Amino acid sequence: MEIISNSKTAVNTVEAEFKSSAEEFEQAVQAAFLKQRKNITVPGFRKGKATRKMIETQYGEGVFYQEAVNSMYQKIVSDVIDELKLEVVDMPKVEVQEVSKENGVTFKAEFTVKPEVEISDYKGLKVTKTVKTVKDEDVDKEIDKLRERDARIIDVTDRPLEKGDTAIFDFEGFVDGEPFEGGKAEKYSLEIGSGQFIPGFEDGMIGKSIGEDFDVNVTFPEDYNADNLKGKPAVFKCKIHEIKAKEYSEVDDEFAKDVSEFDTLDELKADLRKKLEEDAETVAKRNLDNELTEKVIELLKAEVPDAMINNRVDDLVRDWEYQNRYHGITMKDYLKFTGTTLEQFKENFKEPAEKQVKLRLALEKIAELESVTVSDEDIENEYKEMAENYKMELDKVKSVIAKENLEKDLAVEKAFDLVRDSADVTEEKE
Repeated sequence: MEIISNSKTAVNTVEAEFKSSAEEFEQAVQAAFLKQRKNITVPGFRKGKATRKMIETQYGEGVFYQEAVNSMYQKIVSDVIDELKLEVVDMPKVEVQEVSKENGVTFKAEFTVKPEVEISDYKGLKVTKTVKTVKDEDVDKEIDKLRERDARIIDVTDRPLEKGDTAIFDFEGFVDGEPFEGGKAEKYSLEIGSGQFIPGFEDGMIGKSIGEDFDVNVTFPEDYNADNLKGKPAVFKCKIHEIKAKEYSEVDDEFAKDVSEFDTLDELKADLRKKLEEDAETVAKRNLDNELTEKVIELLKAEVPDAMINNRVDDLVRDWEYQNRYHGITMKDYLKFTGTTLEQFKENFKEPAEKQVKLRLALEKIAELESVTVSDEDIENEYKEMAENYKMELDKVKSVIAKENLEKDLAVEKAFDLVRDSADVTEEKE
């Protein structure tokens, strides 16, 4: 392979002309002949038995050229990228300029490469770490959640329906005196006050008793998802079969023993407070990192190719598909149900993709400027942690994730640690 010329034709574009030798091309043509001859028929020869010369005489000298060029393409382009030390971020645009037995194959390619990056003043960034103060009422809310979880469901027969009860009832809806699709159900279970039904429906059930036939008059919201019902007044004919209520425990030491490993209510509350404070610290650290991320991105000076952002969008879309397939949601179904196109769906990922690409470029540059190093021990420990997290064999993880890629990721993480550790942090209580 010979590189004839190369030059930077735009900010993130390199154009190169290169060629294979006549000998390399001849080897590729011979390989193409050996691959294709079993399918070629030449008069006077059994199928697959004709010589290359006979086939070329019958079908023309260039009969194997396309297969030969295609077989050479990937390796020769890869060799050019390696020789020119290009960091390519998109599929190159390649044209075949000349194909001949005497001169081999000449290619012309346009490569989109990573941008040149500048960044400075990334140490000592001023940021605020705001930690939420855990109050008594926050602890009480956690106690209420435990009471809710511990509550017993009892049948109510001696009073009408109240807010907070669950009604088992039949209903049928009518608009302009006519029933409508989806407006009827039997033995439906509804917690009163949950807001599952349209405004006014649940309030209209309060005070009704088991066995009572009654009407609930409501008006569908203007933004209701069925066009034929938007803004329409409706009557629902209802009948309650059962009323169920929750019976809550008294909040005392016995309650603490029932719902936790603690013997006293004070011990339980102390543990809940500790966990809330740990959660508040976690949230504060995450918000601090988000603020640092925004500031680092602002410091970046680079013209980022659209290809890098588009490729990251595609990665995020693939992640979405992978995560949702376990819930039985396919991309095709999602687009159908939401009435959106794939391009419209991808727009949702444009902003996060751009931020991720810019942050990565900035941190890679910081790692370079600060001579960040990643040891073999760092890499091995990361492999072990990934194997544990994904419940995979260590050798399997190593076969899936290339060492050089993991090394780059760890360098980026260390660069962000450096930015965080050097930041000028003001701590506040919320």
